[in-house]
Amino acid sequence: MIAAIAIDEIYHAVLVVQLYGANGKVRLCMLKGKQYEDLLEPLELELVAMARWVKATGQRIVIVFEGRDTAGKGGAIRAVSQQLNPRQCRIVALSKPTEAEQGQWYFQRYAKHLPSAGEIVLFDRSWYNRAGVERVMGYATPEQVDAFLKAAPAFEKQLVADGILLFKYWLTTDQGKQEDRLKERLEDPLKRWKLSPVDLAARGLYDAYTQAREAMLAATHTQWAPWTLVDFNDQKRGRLTLIRDLLDRLPDTYVELPPLDFPDLEHDPHTESYTVMQPIADYPVVEEED
Repeated sequence: MIAAIAIDEIYHAVLVVQLYGANGKVRLCMLKGKQYEDLLEPLELELVAMARWVKATGQRIVIVFEGRDTAGKGGAIRAVSQQLNPRQCRIVALSKPTEAEQGQWYFQRYAKHLPSAGEIVLFDRSWYNRAGVERVMGYATPEQVDAFLKAAPAFEKQLVADGILLFKYWLTTDQGKQEDRLKERLEDPLKRWKLSPVDLAARGLYDAYTQAREAMLAATHTQWAPWTLVDFNDQKRGRLTLIRDLLDRLPDTYVELPPLDFPDLEHDPHTESYTVMQPIADYPVVEEED
């Protein structure tokens, strides 16, 4: 049976859901590109307004993106940030710690990337590496993992007490979807760089990552820094869900745009002129016949 449900007035769209199976579960149809873009656009306007509010009020926002390999963290981060000023909205994606960083307080290399007043920082993976990949792959000892799970809530309580708005998202995906995406990375030369030996080793550790996540949630899902799980089996729908949740959890972010005077030029527009050197030749494109 097919049923149509309106999502929200700002979407101006109807999503179709398909009911299936004896258990009455609802499966949402995979979003198509055009439909996704139409749904994303009003959210982007709200994100831009949010960024204007952050700058005007000196707020500091931290958004943590965690999840399984191939869940779609990079795409979600791009969806949040692509219309924002990159000088205001920074993406932090750290490589493995250096020898010097390994001798530091564990949170130290992350703390130096925290936002100043008026900034938004998106962590593409974060200090929660210790509770996930480091635990499952054996890069951290059980004692180090236990110490982290005890320390993380206190660290985050300090951030929130200092006024940082902290949001933590964990992107979920079924193993079948994960396998499909790994195969796509293997076969697509444009995505091959995303596939690492760690990704391949993790294929047989799906349940271990589930157990690690559940232990992490039990220890670090707090009143001051709660986790939010988002279904990313459909990555486009997951991005919309995440952004809508983020915006709904912020206070009223309306800040009126300052008036700008934009008078007409007092002359006809000039064209480029060159005396020292010329631009390189245009990329050759064969014009299609009508």
